[in-house]
Amino acid sequence: MPFSLEAGPRTGQDETPAVSAGTGPLPELDCVIEPDTTVSVGTRFEGVLDTIYVDRGDLVEAGQALAELDSELELANVALAAARADLEAELRAKEANASLGERRMSRNDRLFEKRAISMEAKDEGETNAVLAAMELEQARNGKRVADLELARARVSLDQRTLRSPIDGMVVDRMMAPGELVTDQAILRLARIDPLRVEVIVPAQHYGRISRGMQAQITPEAPSQGSHTASVRIVDGVIDAASGTFGVRLELPNPDHAIPAGLGCKVRFQ
Repeated sequence: MPFSLEAGPRTGQDETPAVSAGTGPLPELDCVIEPDTTVSVGTRFEGVLDTIYVDRGDLVEAGQALAELDSELELANVALAAARADLEAELRAKEANASLGERRMSRNDRLFEKRAISMEAKDEGETNAVLAAMELEQARNGKRVADLELARARVSLDQRTLRSPIDGMVVDRMMAPGELVTDQAILRLARIDPLRVEVIVPAQHYGRISRGMQAQITPEAPSQGSHTASVRIVDGVIDAASGTFGVRLELPNPDHAIPAGLGCKVRFQ
């Protein structure tokens, strides 16, 4: 619910209500360090879970294989499609036949001009050349279709492999090999570089914090020392019930030294 002030009785001049910003240094405030993003990873395909390549605490990269469904059928389809697409020998034979037909037709044209062959022989040579060209085009079309079927079979096989959508860490593994996968999540991942710092600020300080402002974050034990974070979001709505507004900061964590889930203190600079 947005923060609002009711207008008092009108006096000699209009008064515009506003939130009064505090003065002096901003106080040290409580905060919470959270993962930047948490993702539950599953698959839209049904099947038996064959292999899981990662476990809790493992770091993963975007695109990395995490798990694989049973894919014997898809492997067989790829092998079949590959065999159908292996038409190079047939295609070369059709190309050679079409080339021969062109040469024969050209030779027959010269012989016919010299009246060395009949019109019937000339027509037969032209027909054979046209038929050979059509067979070549048909073989080329068949090759294109077979290549597309092979590409589709490979995509279907690849979709049986579950890949990470983010760089992050495995925080939970909900299934084991041998279980039937329908529409449930298999793993949960968290992006921990950067981290997200959530702060609840009293309304009296509204207007004193802006995007890009720097702050010092001091996590609770077991983490040590202070770290610099920058403001990314300042809520534009004040919660009337609590008289507070939210601020989110981004905290770099390239070496993953700061664990998510800690309480912390924040002091805005």
